[in-house]
Amino acid sequence: MSVRLLTILTLLLACVAPARAQSVDARIARVVTPVATLEDVRLRLDWPADAPEGRLRLQAGRVDAGELGWAFERVDWQCPLRRAQAPGGDAGWQCDGDVRGAQGGPLRLAIALDATRTAATLAGRGGALGLRREARTPDRTVIDLRAVPAAWAEALVRQGWSDGQLRAGTLGGEVRIDASPDRPLRIAADLALRGVALESDTGDVAGDALDADLDFDLRLPAGRTLLTLDGHVRGGELLFGTAYLALPDTPIGLGLTLARDDGQDWDVSRLRWDDGDTLQIDGRARLRPDLAVDMLDIGIDSREAQALPARYLSGWLGLAGLSGLSLDGGLATRLSIEDGALRDAGLRLRGLGIGDAADRFRFDGLTGGVRYSTHAPVRSSFAWAGGALYGMPFDAAAWTLLSGDGRLRLRDPVALSFLGGRIGFEALVLRPPAGDESLRMQTALRLEGLDIGTLAKALDWPPFEGTLEGRIPTVRYADNRIVFDGGLSMDLFGGRVDVDELSIERPFGVAPTVSSDLALHGIDLHALTSVFDFGSIEGRLHGRIDGLRLVDWTATAFDAELHTERARGVRQRISQRAVQNISSVGDASFVTSLQGQLIGVFDDFGYRAIGVSCRLRNEVCRMGGLRSGPSTFTIVDGSGLPRLNVVGHNRDVDWPTLVARLVAVAGGDVEPVFD
Repeated sequence: MSVRLLTILTLLLACVAPARAQSVDARIARVVTPVATLEDVRLRLDWPADAPEGRLRLQAGRVDAGELGWAFERVDWQCPLRRAQAPGGDAGWQCDGDVRGAQGGPLRLAIALDATRTAATLAGRGGALGLRREARTPDRTVIDLRAVPAAWAEALVRQGWSDGQLRAGTLGGEVRIDASPDRPLRIAADLALRGVALESDTGDVAGDALDADLDFDLRLPAGRTLLTLDGHVRGGELLFGTAYLALPDTPIGLGLTLARDDGQDWDVSRLRWDDGDTLQIDGRARLRPDLAVDMLDIGIDSREAQALPARYLSGWLGLAGLSGLSLDGGLATRLSIEDGALRDAGLRLRGLGIGDAADRFRFDGLTGGVRYSTHAPVRSSFAWAGGALYGMPFDAAAWTLLSGDGRLRLRDPVALSFLGGRIGFEALVLRPPAGDESLRMQTALRLEGLDIGTLAKALDWPPFEGTLEGRIPTVRYADNRIVFDGGLSMDLFGGRVDVDELSIERPFGVAPTVSSDLALHGIDLHALTSVFDFGSIEGRLHGRIDGLRLVDWTATAFDAELHTERARGVRQRISQRAVQNISSVGDASFVTSLQGQLIGVFDDFGYRAIGVSCRLRNEVCRMGGLRSGPSTFTIVDGSGLPRLNVVGHNRDVDWPTLVARLVAVAGGDVEPVFD
């Protein structure tokens, strides 16, 4: 049977006369209250003769708070029961004692009831929860919270967030529950959250040390959830997937109105975020059950963008390898997403400056706007006042764009000065992320007269000299990878270096990886060796470096073959110092037609050819030369008198050791030694 708890207690008390000893037992299958249902209930009341109080024990196999989400097993409450005088003169009753359940430690439950009201207080763990009900409003329950552990509200949170967990913090304020049999359950509250920590079961949503003052109205009609939330939040941290928020100590206004049918999408009809001049958000959305965005119409405005990266963007920037990005100036955007895909977007720039913490790039004074559309033609333009790439400045540029089919296109070619020459963008097509595809971009470049000497100085390379020229008909960016179709040609050291099959993975991320093939044509060895403290070699160098792979700018694999070729009017001579350095680097020795002790008499030697090869895999370089045997290879084939050959004796060389020797030689740290 289903009965009311107050009715049961009244009947029990009516059976007891304190003038004589009485014990009354009752067993009820089901007890209904406005807040919870008790099942398998057993009540026992013992009142000794002429005693001022009795003892009440209530046991329940299960207590289920229904739509509030609370459920407890094997509840046992014992307390001394005594009479009390109610405010209206009516007789009342009070009972105060420990309550235990199948899980958790004991709490203290105190109940006071009479004909007009019911009051209860549950205390423990440093907090207290008070409950009040009036007979004139039997369907309303008021709950007062005083420093209640946030974990006590976890079951209620899971009603709207099925995998939500409250890990720490306290709640304070008042909760009003209207549980009429003929109306949906309604919960309204004014809450103060202090130091709250929360987390989803999967860990993709989390928060810590959150303070908030919130007013909310939650209604739970059959199969539906309706929520209105307003208030302020301050301090603490929040994580939503890859989005990380580090909130300031100043209050941030928020507002939310949402509705959901069981198992259906979340309809967010109002979304508001007010962080002053740093960030203003106003919009609406529809989220799928897994919280993926199905529809979004949102406006975002930042009048002063300096705090944006630290407060709101660090998670995304970290994934993109842009930690420490700085912004100044302002920007605003409007986004429209339908069926999970971007439909329209607009970006306005108000003197925006962008800087990279590692000084890889900088853009100054961005103004104008960018418009994107998937359904109607739109035109936009923006400009920058200047900037720098790896510390190398470039000048102002203006861009005009067209959109209308889900792509952004460059309307007119753009050229800007860089490294004493010019870089021209002859075409540009950009497609924002859609579905499972990430951002994709394609452009065409023309490089004219870029000064390699300036580039070398900016990157702290040896003082190379030359120019970089070329036209790259297609440069593609997708999935954090840049691929260059076509080739680059560098006029370098009186010769030419052609670069083909160039690609860069994670260009601004962790451990960027570069792959390419290089071909060398007629490099002037005298000019090349003069750059380093290596010794002098005269002649023309040719060769290839195929399958070059650099990880974080360190070579991890390649197949290289370099050799000299005779050229009309070009001497082929090698200095004694260069011979010594080649020998020290390549585990080689030199032999001559004269006795070894006379080698130091000569400054340089003629040679017929120089050749060396290296196949790098797994930090081991398989060496070769002009002629290779099982355990030796010829690096320098001498000519004339004194005739000098340089022969390597170790075909497999540890690559880090070889690099260390090259660095030592280039720095002049190896002194000639003659036996």
